[in-house]
Amino acid sequence: MKVILCQDYESLGKTGDIVTVKSGYARHLLIPKGIAVLANARNIKIFKEERKLLNHRQNKERRNAEALSKELEKVSLTATVTVGEEDKVFGSVTAQTIADLLKEKGYDIDKKKIQLDEPIKALGIYTVSLKLYMDVEGKIRVWVVKE
Repeated sequence: MKVILCQDYESLGKTGDIVTVKSGYARHLLIPKGIAVLANARNIKIFKEERKLLNHRQNKERRNAEALSKELEKVSLTATVTVGEEDKVFGSVTAQTIADLLKEKGYDIDKKKIQLDEPIKALGIYTVSLKLYMDVEGKIRVWVVKE
């Protein structure tokens, strides 16, 4: 039985793909859960139109992310931290801290998009990557200074 995927499904494919599956799998799992629809002429025509809209929307989001990436290259953030003897930092600078600093500058970026391998626990200048879109990354500089 041929079906059109309504959403990405790990073992089958991406949204809009036409795949062949066993009829029981389609009737009892894919179609009732809204993961796929039957691949008839009407549904294929509808999905072609939706794919055009999806591609247009994704291109627009990619362009916006690229523009934001160029804008963020100019941004420099300063995180002030409390330090003890020998400039040992109390606590750390996390993705949430960087997201809050970006919000103060007027950029609303989710902390999940900030890519830190581990929290920053020392004074210095760091370059932090932001995953803005599927393949678009931005970089910002974070200065960690003592109070």
